[in-house]
Formats: sequence, structure tokens, C-alpha cells
Amino acid sequence: MKTCLVVDDSRVIRKVARRVLEDIGFSIAEASDGLEALAWCRTEMPDAVLLDWNMPVMTGIDFLKQLRDEPGGAAPKVVFCTVENDVERIREALACGADEYIMKPFDGDILVAKFAEVGLV
Repeated sequence: MKTCLVVDDSRVIRKVARRVLEDIGFSIAEASDGLEALAWCRTEMPDAVLLDWNMPVMTGIDFLKQLRDEPGGAAPKVVFCTVENDVERIREALACGADEYIMKPFDGDILVAKFAEVGLV
């Protein structure tokens, strides 16, 4: 079973994403900020990361940069899921190693489609 780490400071977003991703066969782990997510990845690297940008402690973009430098950190597919819709922010995320980008609010169909685009479904 593939694992997805859902990283978002919103418990509601984590719950919605969990429900959608479990329905398509993912095992889900959760983190409420980038530092917690990085610690999780150092223990067990997930197949996918659904990542928020704006979080306390460590932002999503800082997490992504550090993840890609970790042993095995190039492997997970990273899908940003954020309210950041500025083209420069999207470019920055992709340049730092994100595989895809979803705008909040999202629905299950969008999430599944983006995961399919990056080869996870």
C-alpha cells in the first residue's frame, strides 16, 4: 500500500484529504507543520506528500527544500495544496521540487486527478 504524508496546519484539511486518499488506497500519515513532517520522513519516507505552504514552525516550501536534500528525499511525489495562487509562488514550488500544485479549496475529484497526473493512481 502506498503512503501519503498529509502536511497541513488545518485539521479539517487533513481530515478531508485523508478521506479522499484512503478511498483510493493510500495509507495516510499526518503532520501539522514542516518540521514534524521532516521528522516523519527521516523515519519512513512516504510515496507522496500533500503539502500546505503557509504553516507555523516550518513552511511548506522550507520543508520541500530540506526534503529534497534528505537521503531518499527525491523519491516522494509532492503535491502542493495551498491558497497561494501567485504565478511566482507556483514557479518557486515547482523549481524547488514540487511535482504538482492544487489550489484550496479542493474537492476529491481534483485531488485524485492531480495524484493521477504524477503517476500515483
